[in-house]
Amino acid sequence: MRVVVTGAAGFIGGHVAEAFAAAGHEVLAVDALHRSAAPEAARVTWAALADRPGITLVETDLAADDLTKLADADVVVHLAGRPGVRSSFGAGEAATERDNVTATRRLLAACLGPAPARRPRVVVASSSSVYGSAGDRPHHEDDPPRPASPYARSKVAAERLAARAVEEGLTAVTLRYFSVYGPRQRPDMAFHRFVEAARHDRPLPVFGDGRQSRAFTHVADVTAATLAAAGAGLPPGTVLNVGHPEPVTVRDAIDLLAGLLGVRPRVREYAPAAGDAARTWADTARAERLLGWSARIGPAEGLADQVRWHRERMERAG
Repeated sequence: MRVVVTGAAGFIGGHVAEAFAAAGHEVLAVDALHRSAAPEAARVTWAALADRPGITLVETDLAADDLTKLADADVVVHLAGRPGVRSSFGAGEAATERDNVTATRRLLAACLGPAPARRPRVVVASSSSVYGSAGDRPHHEDDPPRPASPYARSKVAAERLAARAVEEGLTAVTLRYFSVYGPRQRPDMAFHRFVEAARHDRPLPVFGDGRQSRAFTHVADVTAATLAAAGAGLPPGTVLNVGHPEPVTVRDAIDLLAGLLGVRPRVREYAPAAGDAARTWADTARAERLLGWSARIGPAEGLADQVRWHRERMERAG
């Protein structure tokens, strides 16, 4: 199977591209390194992908370049985009709109372009941020969106573009990822920042009081769900939550990390960040029913895996 993975130099994209190649598929890994939110990490992932059998690298700006060649595939997994709730406000809003909405619109149009018999199946990555904060129950895919940031609004817009493409004949499904972590996590993400701060005896930066909770989901579980969705023959327009079903508070996650690192953490609290949810909570019954998928890696095991990666990274750096 020929698979296009956009955003392949990113945190999730690199894992997904490698997994498709390991499964024996021909992978076209697509990214625009000059648009990356974490350029150093993207370059490292890109170089690693270059050494993987079965993977061909293509640098393409989805919001500006000709995308015809990307539609020549069996499956397109669209992971590219500009991440980050906090960075999407103010000056970052235009870049978020460009990389998440304009890029998605152009990619879906390219996939609709060929004759119907040759159109690829498309998996579109979305985010739990479309829901806003969860209340006294987990969010279900049929809950109405309540985006609280430009980033979340851009993901709602991308989902609506995917739904419109389905109406026009494209076989597309949407995955809403919940708080992904694990090896190769971007430097701007919480657990990466916490581990590096603790390792260097710096205060851990926490926005709010740390009582906010997240459905932290290990990248290996997210990768497994993405590959399953790409090959499952799901009904066009299907939307699935991809998250761990048990929320964990930020404070509890910090305690787990501190135990793994053998340190006593010092926390520095900052004002709650605009757009951040007080709680994310995933109802994954639909993914379990349609994909046979559920998150298998709990916080203790998953955080141990991420800490191990940080230590190995430090050893390689000397």
